[in-house]
Amino acid sequence: MYGLGGFFFDPTYFLVIIGLVLSMAASAYVNSTFRKYDQIKSKNHVTGTQAAQYILQNQGIGNVGVQQISGNLTDNYNSGNKLLSLSESTAQSTSVAAIGVAAHECGHAVQDHTGYSPLKLRAAIVPVANIGSMASFPLILLGLFLGQNQLLINLGIFAFSLALLFQLVTLPVEFNASRRALQILGEGGLLTEDEVPMARQVLFAAALTYVAAATATFLQLLRLILLFGGNRRD
Repeated sequence: MYGLGGFFFDPTYFLVIIGLVLSMAASAYVNSTFRKYDQIKSKNHVTGTQAAQYILQNQGIGNVGVQQISGNLTDNYNSGNKLLSLSESTAQSTSVAAIGVAAHECGHAVQDHTGYSPLKLRAAIVPVANIGSMASFPLILLGLFLGQNQLLINLGIFAFSLALLFQLVTLPVEFNASRRALQILGEGGLLTEDEVPMARQVLFAAALTYVAAATATFLQLLRLILLFGGNRRD
């Protein structure tokens, strides 16, 4: 039987370390890739904000606002309030990287506009996944304190699995948004023919962070199952 000591210091902790290393590597890669192509200014001298506004108009989307927010690579699209937010490093920059990121967020707006099913599914899962993430470890710990209460422990593991479900649903949403962005950039003339592959590199690097996050969550879930997934006895 695993006690609290086994929970925090069990050899399976190497699974968490692997996930952490993957996440850090993906984050470092996306940052270095963005910095590389952020130094290359687009030949059309279009800012990220201008690119986003053009794409939305071109796609017939008139109910989405564009705003600048603080931070670096904090760009996002909120389908709830129809607001596309571009970070400082994207909004006013004319770099290939900035335009690629802005186009990616517009890809999410296009998904929302066209009723893309995985985006709807992800939005529906968010509340449940958030609750599951917050409740999982308290449930497991409570189960341990109550003498290996397997029902509570299993509920905690199931709650944690909801976070993985959310990340798995996120993968096709992000890849599809990038595909839409690259198609728009290639057809819309915002980037030249030789600049589109550069934007593709930026969006590919960004996609790897989602893959790494999902992998890290899976490894953590696997660890929880190995530690507490079955009825253990001394």
